[in-house]
Amino acid sequence: MFRNGRWLGFGLLPGLLALVLYAGALIGLGYGADDLTAWATPFADDWSAPWLGLLRGFLTALVFCLGLFVAVITFTAVTLLIGQPFYESLSEQVDRSVGGEAPESGLPLARELWISARDSVKVLVRVLLYGILLFALGFIPVVGQTVIPAIGFCVSGFFLTEELTAVALQRREVELKDRLALLRGRRAMVLGFGVPLVLAFLVPLVAVFLMPGAVAGATLMVRELRGEDEERADGDGADGDGAEGPADGTARQERPGHHGHPAPQQPSPYTGPYAAGPRYPAPQQNPYAQ
Repeated sequence: MFRNGRWLGFGLLPGLLALVLYAGALIGLGYGADDLTAWATPFADDWSAPWLGLLRGFLTALVFCLGLFVAVITFTAVTLLIGQPFYESLSEQVDRSVGGEAPESGLPLARELWISARDSVKVLVRVLLYGILLFALGFIPVVGQTVIPAIGFCVSGFFLTEELTAVALQRREVELKDRLALLRGRRAMVLGFGVPLVLAFLVPLVAVFLMPGAVAGATLMVRELRGEDEERADGDGADGDGAEGPADGTARQERPGHHGHPAPQQPSPYTGPYAAGPRYPAPQQNPYAQ
């Protein structure tokens, strides 16, 4: 899918624009963090050196780390929102390249942008709550400087993966609460995908160049999480076995969903904007697989 350089070139534009915005915000935070900590700790004005400098220096570092923590998560959301049409097309291309069929939500672009923005705000609220909690726990001696940062990277990795997989899952008409439940069921895979990306995104400019590949990888993860590739393989195997017929020469019984007999539709498990019933429901277990 990246053989054509145009895909990669277009994929860099949303990331470059978001990078400029976030670079300006982080530079401003870097210049103003010490003033913020001085305003928040008036009780330490009369402290003698070096305790005053140590306290405010530590708090300044924590404020900047918290801003960086939020930036890593929101950078993906903002970049995906800016490049929504491109990244959705890229995700569809990945689905076609491995599965032959690309689910579509059927919603207007404006509606999709609204759902993406709304879900991103909900995720951001969760991230901020975790950030505040981790910020408070950072004051615990030893643990706050060792264990808490590691937990912070895991939290960042989980929500970063949620934002990336949202491109493919939204096309499959999966609501936010169902997406989170799906990711919680495979935490090891989710963290193995998200935490390395969080670490890579901390390097300047890397996030811009990795974003198209990250969206493509997240689409493949969605197929793995939902078992779509296994269902497709089972279906191909069933078709192949049925083509030869039984060994004893008896007539082969037609299966539901084959040769003009449509499979029964499952009731929609979703609510919200997809309550009308997704055209691509969650894959069901193949009753004919041995």
